[in-house]
Amino acid sequence: MSRRTALAGFASFLAASPLLRAQQDPYPLSEHKRALGLAEMQNVWDFEAIFNANLPVAVHDYTAHGDGTEWTLRRNRQAFEWVEIRPGRPAAPAAVDLSTKIFNTRMKVPIMIAPTASHGAVHPEGEAASARGAAAAGAPYIVAHLPSVPLPKIAAAAGGSPLWYQLYGEREVEANRGFLEQAQAVGCEAIVVTVDQVAAYYPRTLRDRNLLGRPLPAGRVARGTAGAARYGIDTTRLWYTWRWLDEIRKIIKVPVLVKGILTPEDARLCADRGVGVIVSNHGGRSLDYDPSTLEVLAEVVDAVNGKVPVLFDSGIRRGSDAFKALALGADAVCVGRAQRWGLGAFGAPGVQRVMEILQQELVQAAAAAGHTRRATINRSAITTHFT
Repeated sequence: MSRRTALAGFASFLAASPLLRAQQDPYPLSEHKRALGLAEMQNVWDFEAIFNANLPVAVHDYTAHGDGTEWTLRRNRQAFEWVEIRPGRPAAPAAVDLSTKIFNTRMKVPIMIAPTASHGAVHPEGEAASARGAAAAGAPYIVAHLPSVPLPKIAAAAGGSPLWYQLYGEREVEANRGFLEQAQAVGCEAIVVTVDQVAAYYPRTLRDRNLLGRPLPAGRVARGTAGAARYGIDTTRLWYTWRWLDEIRKIIKVPVLVKGILTPEDARLCADRGVGVIVSNHGGRSLDYDPSTLEVLAEVVDAVNGKVPVLFDSGIRRGSDAFKALALGADAVCVGRAQRWGLGAFGAPGVQRVMEILQQELVQAAAAAGHTRRATINRSAITTHFT
């Protein structure tokens, strides 16, 4: 047995271990004799193995990791297992209409692409490929702050399909003006202000000794830096205040949402300001032992009381996952890692197919449960067993 064969077999053994439950695929592609082509992709899990095979370990780890022990990363997925979809009188999928409107953005299915960074490390065309794939699937795309492709080029690739822009703010209010004005100038229909990302303690990244001399991935702080940064702790975030948000809104002429809300108290403060809410723990990356987003979604929705839209992210892998979040009150859901898998596997066509698979799975779940309109997908459509 060659060294390459031995390492490959050991990697497959580790991937199949029940201890590694962060990204649970019941049928790992490592057991197949060949890689599947784009036309053979049947669910979003199929894309993960192609993504992993195409990209370096550092890029994989940046996409896959969660904070600390990754307990929250795992719980985000496990929480979907504690919600049952109640059966109803089945309807024909063709009769299902889930179209909706969030602020000024219309969508045929309430699934959006969440903001994630560094698409240029995933595919040579970066965010432009993501925009083309999103547009082809009819899915709005939230472009992350400081994309690897200039924002006007991303807007051109979107071809008029809805774009939003996500901001990691600077303390000095005026330092944000250029980013916000450019985003609005290219037609972004809303601004998402992220307040939950620590980008601090990712053991997968910290333990990468960088033996090949690769550039450090986003969020990685070089060893040897003094102070807290020596342990990878990002000292440039978590200073946000409501006063700062009130000031920065003076630059923004489009709707604003705050991403990273997990408590009803913060949700009410957003609603009082007319600011939309995105229930998110940053895909398990913001703080280890945060609650899963699905578990807190209903109380956030109740606190907002219909005053502003409530979006949801962290853990969506199936259309049935989206159905459960919608039933708990989300107006739409956002998809991050799954979209990156599609981008890294097949570029823009991969993004398109990931989104179309999720859209069709959601329609199928709604049809099977007897829901032909978005308005009827409410808490009566599910049974929860949160612990």
